[in-house]
Amino acid sequence: MSISSKAMAKIAYEALSDKKAVNIQIIDISGISVLADYFVIADGSNQNQIQAMREAVDEALYKAGVQVKQIEGNRNSSWILMDYGEIIVHVFSKEDRLFYDLERIWGDGKFIDAADLEE
Repeated sequence: MSISSKAMAKIAYEALSDKKAVNIQIIDISGISVLADYFVIADGSNQNQIQAMREAVDEALYKAGVQVKQIEGNRNSSWILMDYGEIIVHVFSKEDRLFYDLERIWGDGKFIDAADLEE
């Protein structure tokens, strides 16, 4: 079973939201990059929450039949990148998110409201 990148982004958004992720952003980068269709970006308030967010996204997408291709970062990381092919999920500490500012770097992408992910 194959699901769309839009459905994958919605699953990731909901998993992050369930773990009280802060300022979840979805950026459609399909028109400006071959890396992926969507970036899903969120931050957590502490290391335990960041790890819980990572685990929640991975579990939710796994249950939907989506295997992670690569994860960069570990339990002590303040930025975890999860590559699912069509979507890339970035989970940050607040400080690292402000420092790396992916929203500015990928500002040519289309910022998507979670309600627009409904199929």
